[in-house]
Amino acid sequence: MTDRRASWFKGVLDLLVLASLTGGESYGYEIAKLLGAAGFGQIKGGTLYPVLNRLEEAGLVAAEFRAAEKGPGRRYYRLTDAGRETLGEQGGLWLAFDTSVRELLAQAGVEPTR
Repeated sequence: MTDRRASWFKGVLDLLVLASLTGGESYGYEIAKLLGAAGFGQIKGGTLYPVLNRLEEAGLVAAEFRAAEKGPGRRYYRLTDAGRETLGEQGGLWLAFDTSVRELLAQAGVEPTR
């Protein structure tokens, strides 16, 4: 059987990006670092920025470009009220789904691996 972690990650990445912004505004590289530190591995820009753009188009995040004194400017993202609401709703649905999966796997005798 193939390793399905990449497809699982892709399915929950929008939710993880929203969750990463609950501490305040951030920019893409910092979001990628936060997700990497949480155990999701290296997130490439070609994966992350389309998600950020989609969330912005949906009104779930707001973005602002800021010029930098040194180097290139950055686009900072923050949660909107709609983003917080969506995070609460979808996060609750994900946790319920996770609980169901864990319960069934536990009944089958499956142990977590790292």
